[in-house]
Amino acid sequence: MTDPSAGTGIDGPVLVAIDGPAGSGKSSVSKQAARRLGFGYLDTGAAYRALAWNALERGLDTSDAVAVIEAAGDFDFAISLDPDTYWVRVGAVDVTEAIREPRVTEAVSGVARVAAIRTSANALFRALVAGSGRPGVIVEGRDITTVVAPDAPVRILLTAAPEVRAARRSAELTTQDAAAVAAALHRRDASDSTVVDFLTAAPGVTVVDSTALDFEQTVDAVLDVIRAGIPVQTSQTGASDVL
Repeated sequence: MTDPSAGTGIDGPVLVAIDGPAGSGKSSVSKQAARRLGFGYLDTGAAYRALAWNALERGLDTSDAVAVIEAAGDFDFAISLDPDTYWVRVGAVDVTEAIREPRVTEAVSGVARVAAIRTSANALFRALVAGSGRPGVIVEGRDITTVVAPDAPVRILLTAAPEVRAARRSAELTTQDAAAVAAALHRRDASDSTVVDFLTAAPGVTVVDSTALDFEQTVDAVLDVIRAGIPVQTSQTGASDVL
Protein backbone atom coordinates (compact mmCIF):
# COMPACT_ATOMS: atom_id res chain seq x y z
CA MET A 1 0.00 0.00 0.00
CA THR A 2 1.03 3.62 -0.34
CA ASP A 3 2.99 4.87 2.66
CA PRO A 4 0.41 6.75 4.77
CA SER A 5 3.12 9.04 6.12
CA ALA A 6 3.87 10.39 2.63
CA GLY A 7 2.82 13.98 2.28
CA THR A 8 1.72 14.32 5.89
CA GLY A 9 4.89 15.85 7.27
CA ILE A 10 5.21 12.88 9.64
CA ASP A 11 8.56 11.13 10.00
CA GLY A 12 8.39 7.40 10.66
CA PRO A 13 5.27 5.32 11.19
CA VAL A 14 1.93 7.08 11.47
CA LEU A 15 0.60 6.73 15.00
CA VAL A 16 -3.12 6.36 15.66
CA ALA A 17 -4.00 6.63 19.34
CA ILE A 18 -7.18 4.99 20.67
CA ASP A 19 -8.25 5.46 24.27
CA GLY A 20 -11.34 4.40 26.20
CA PRO A 21 -12.77 2.56 29.21
CA ALA A 22 -12.75 -1.18 29.87
CA GLY A 23 -15.17 -3.09 27.65
CA SER A 24 -15.37 -0.34 25.04
CA GLY A 25 -13.94 -2.62 22.34
CA LYS A 26 -10.55 -0.88 22.07
CA SER A 27 -8.61 -4.06 21.47
CA SER A 28 -10.85 -5.84 18.96
CA VAL A 29 -11.71 -2.67 17.04
CA SER A 30 -8.11 -1.45 16.96
CA LYS A 31 -6.85 -4.83 15.81
CA GLN A 32 -9.38 -5.04 12.97
CA ALA A 33 -8.73 -1.46 11.88
CA ALA A 34 -5.00 -2.21 11.82
CA ARG A 35 -5.63 -5.24 9.58
CA ARG A 36 -7.70 -3.14 7.18
CA LEU A 37 -4.96 -0.52 6.96
CA GLY A 38 -1.91 -2.77 6.91
CA PHE A 39 -0.79 -1.11 10.16
CA GLY A 40 0.79 -2.59 13.24
CA TYR A 41 -1.24 -2.98 16.42
CA LEU A 42 0.04 -2.25 19.93
CA ASP A 43 -1.98 -3.16 23.01
CA THR A 44 -0.33 -1.06 25.72
CA GLY A 45 -2.48 -2.59 28.43
CA ALA A 46 -0.73 -5.90 27.79
CA ALA A 47 2.50 -4.48 29.19
CA TYR A 48 0.86 -3.54 32.47
CA ARG A 49 -0.97 -6.87 32.59
CA ALA A 50 2.25 -8.75 31.93
CA LEU A 51 4.01 -6.88 34.73
CA ALA A 52 1.07 -7.61 37.05
CA TRP A 53 1.32 -11.29 36.09
CA ASN A 54 5.06 -11.23 36.77
CA ALA A 55 4.49 -9.71 40.20
CA LEU A 56 1.75 -12.20 41.09
CA GLU A 57 3.90 -15.14 39.96
CA ARG A 58 6.55 -13.94 42.38
CA GLY A 59 4.04 -13.61 45.21
CA LEU A 60 4.33 -9.82 45.35
CA ASP A 61 1.61 -7.41 46.41
CA THR A 62 0.63 -5.30 43.38
CA SER A 63 -0.92 -2.66 45.65
CA ASP A 64 2.57 -1.97 47.02
CA ALA A 65 4.47 0.45 44.75
CA VAL A 66 7.85 -0.76 46.04
CA ALA A 67 6.93 -4.37 45.21
CA VAL A 68 5.75 -3.37 41.74
CA ILE A 69 9.03 -1.58 41.04
CA GLU A 70 10.86 -4.67 42.29
CA ALA A 71 8.89 -6.82 39.83
CA ALA A 72 9.89 -4.47 37.02
CA GLY A 73 13.58 -4.83 37.83
CA ASP A 74 14.04 -8.06 35.86
CA PHE A 75 10.96 -7.75 33.67
CA ASP A 76 11.80 -9.20 30.24
CA PHE A 77 8.79 -8.14 28.15
CA ALA A 78 8.13 -8.72 24.45
CA ILE A 79 5.00 -8.22 22.35
CA SER A 80 3.99 -8.76 18.74
CA LEU A 81 2.77 -5.78 16.72
CA ASP A 82 1.23 -8.01 14.06
CA PRO A 83 -2.59 -7.95 14.41
CA ASP A 84 -2.78 -11.40 12.79
CA THR A 85 -0.10 -13.02 14.94
CA TYR A 86 -0.57 -11.55 18.38
CA TRP A 87 1.46 -12.78 21.34
CA VAL A 88 2.84 -11.50 24.62
CA ARG A 89 5.87 -12.96 26.38
CA VAL A 90 7.67 -12.53 29.67
CA GLY A 91 11.08 -14.05 29.19
CA ALA A 92 10.51 -17.42 27.51
CA VAL A 93 6.93 -17.73 28.81
CA ASP A 94 4.01 -17.05 26.48
CA VAL A 95 1.54 -15.14 28.67
CA THR A 96 -0.91 -14.11 25.94
CA GLU A 97 -3.77 -15.95 27.63
CA ALA A 98 -2.53 -15.81 31.21
CA ILE A 99 -2.61 -12.01 31.40
CA ARG A 100 -6.38 -12.10 30.77
CA GLU A 101 -7.04 -14.15 33.90
CA PRO A 102 -9.36 -12.48 36.46
CA ARG A 103 -6.59 -12.32 39.07
CA VAL A 104 -4.46 -10.26 36.67
CA THR A 105 -7.37 -8.02 35.73
CA GLU A 106 -7.95 -7.29 39.42
CA ALA A 107 -4.26 -6.47 39.96
CA VAL A 108 -3.40 -4.42 36.88
CA SER A 109 -4.64 -1.05 38.11
CA GLY A 110 -2.25 -1.24 41.06
CA VAL A 111 0.63 -1.69 38.65
CA ALA A 112 -0.47 1.11 36.31
CA ARG A 113 -0.85 3.49 39.24
CA VAL A 114 2.92 3.61 39.88
CA ALA A 115 4.30 6.75 38.21
CA ALA A 116 7.78 5.31 37.60
CA ILE A 117 6.25 2.29 35.83
CA ARG A 118 4.09 4.49 33.61
CA THR A 119 7.08 6.63 32.65
CA SER A 120 9.22 3.66 31.61
CA ALA A 121 6.27 1.97 29.86
CA ASN A 122 5.50 5.09 27.82
CA ALA A 123 9.12 5.23 26.63
CA LEU A 124 8.87 1.55 25.67
CA PHE A 125 5.67 2.14 23.69
CA ARG A 126 7.24 4.97 21.69
CA ALA A 127 10.27 2.80 20.91
CA LEU A 128 8.07 -0.08 19.75
CA VAL A 129 6.17 2.20 17.36
CA ALA A 130 9.38 3.73 15.99
CA GLY A 131 10.88 0.30 15.32
CA SER A 132 7.73 -1.39 14.05
CA GLY A 133 8.71 -1.48 10.39
CA ARG A 134 5.07 -0.70 9.53
CA PRO A 135 3.68 2.36 7.70
CA GLY A 136 1.62 3.04 10.81
CA VAL A 137 0.68 1.61 14.19
CA ILE A 138 -2.64 1.75 16.00
CA VAL A 139 -1.84 2.10 19.68
CA GLU A 140 -4.64 1.45 22.15
CA GLY A 141 -4.89 1.74 25.89
CA ARG A 142 -5.44 4.16 28.73
CA ASP A 143 -4.12 7.77 28.43
CA ILE A 144 -2.65 7.04 24.99
CA THR A 145 -4.28 10.16 23.56
CA THR A 146 -3.05 12.45 26.32
CA VAL A 147 0.25 11.12 27.69
CA VAL A 148 1.84 8.54 25.39
CA ALA A 149 0.99 10.15 22.06
CA PRO A 150 -0.54 13.61 22.57
CA ASP A 151 0.85 14.72 19.19
CA ALA A 152 -0.51 11.77 17.19
CA PRO A 153 -2.23 12.92 13.97
CA VAL A 154 -5.30 10.86 14.91
CA ARG A 155 -6.54 10.48 18.47
CA ILE A 156 -9.79 8.70 19.26
CA LEU A 157 -11.76 8.12 22.45
CA LEU A 158 -13.79 4.94 21.91
CA THR A 159 -16.60 4.61 24.41
CA ALA A 160 -20.04 3.10 25.02
CA ALA A 161 -22.70 3.15 27.73
CA PRO A 162 -21.69 1.16 30.85
CA GLU A 163 -24.46 -1.41 30.42
CA VAL A 164 -23.43 -2.01 26.80
CA ARG A 165 -19.78 -2.43 27.76
CA ALA A 166 -20.75 -4.91 30.46
CA ALA A 167 -22.94 -6.91 28.06
CA ARG A 168 -20.16 -7.12 25.48
CA ARG A 169 -17.58 -8.18 28.03
CA SER A 170 -19.98 -10.80 29.40
CA ALA A 171 -20.43 -12.23 25.90
CA GLU A 172 -16.66 -12.58 25.59
CA LEU A 173 -16.29 -14.28 28.98
CA THR A 174 -18.74 -17.14 28.66
CA THR A 175 -17.66 -18.69 31.96
CA GLN A 176 -18.90 -15.75 34.02
CA ASP A 177 -22.44 -14.47 34.54
CA ALA A 178 -23.48 -11.00 33.43
CA ALA A 179 -23.93 -9.65 36.95
CA ALA A 180 -20.41 -10.68 37.96
CA VAL A 181 -18.94 -9.16 34.81
CA ALA A 182 -20.84 -5.90 35.31
CA ALA A 183 -19.62 -5.70 38.91
CA ALA A 184 -16.02 -6.36 37.85
CA LEU A 185 -16.29 -3.72 35.12
CA HIS A 186 -17.63 -1.20 37.64
CA ARG A 187 -14.72 -1.93 39.98
CA ARG A 188 -12.23 -1.59 37.13
CA ASP A 189 -13.75 1.76 36.08
CA ALA A 190 -13.61 3.03 39.66
CA SER A 191 -10.01 1.90 40.10
CA ASP A 192 -8.78 3.16 36.75
CA SER A 193 -10.46 6.54 37.23
CA THR A 194 -7.98 7.24 40.03
CA VAL A 195 -5.15 6.94 37.48
CA VAL A 196 -6.54 8.62 34.34
CA ASP A 197 -9.71 10.32 33.12
CA PHE A 198 -10.82 7.83 30.49
CA LEU A 199 -14.33 9.16 29.87
CA THR A 200 -13.58 12.74 28.86
CA ALA A 201 -12.01 13.52 25.49
CA ALA A 202 -9.06 15.89 25.62
CA PRO A 203 -8.94 18.78 23.13
CA GLY A 204 -8.35 17.44 19.63
CA VAL A 205 -9.54 13.92 20.46
CA THR A 206 -12.48 12.56 18.43
CA VAL A 207 -15.15 10.61 20.32
CA VAL A 208 -16.55 7.44 18.74
CA ASP A 209 -19.54 6.25 20.76
CA SER A 210 -20.33 2.64 19.85
CA THR A 211 -23.38 2.27 22.10
CA ALA A 212 -25.71 1.92 19.10
CA LEU A 213 -23.16 0.39 16.71
CA ASP A 214 -22.25 -3.21 16.02
CA PHE A 215 -18.64 -4.31 15.65
CA GLU A 216 -18.21 -3.66 11.91
CA GLN A 217 -19.98 -0.31 12.18
CA THR A 218 -17.62 0.68 14.96
CA VAL A 219 -14.58 -0.33 12.91
CA ASP A 220 -15.90 1.69 9.97
CA ALA A 221 -16.48 4.71 12.22
CA VAL A 222 -12.91 4.52 13.49
CA LEU A 223 -11.55 4.15 9.94
CA ASP A 224 -13.54 7.21 8.88
CA VAL A 225 -11.85 9.24 11.61
CA ILE A 226 -8.42 7.93 10.58
CA ARG A 227 -9.01 8.71 6.90
CA ALA A 228 -10.14 12.22 7.78
CA GLY A 229 -7.07 12.78 9.95
CA ILE A 230 -4.45 11.37 7.57
CA PRO A 231 -5.05 12.53 3.97
CA VAL A 232 -3.35 9.94 1.77
CA GLN A 233 -3.88 8.11 -1.50
CA THR A 234 -5.27 4.61 -1.85
CA SER A 235 -2.93 1.77 -2.75
CA GLN A 236 -2.19 0.81 -6.33
CA THR A 237 -4.18 -2.36 -5.86
CA GLY A 238 -7.34 -0.28 -5.75
CA ALA A 239 -8.49 -2.02 -2.58
CA SER A 240 -11.27 -0.14 -0.89
CA ASP A 241 -10.32 -1.16 2.64
CA VAL A 242 -7.07 0.76 2.93
CA LEU A 243 -6.27 4.43 3.36
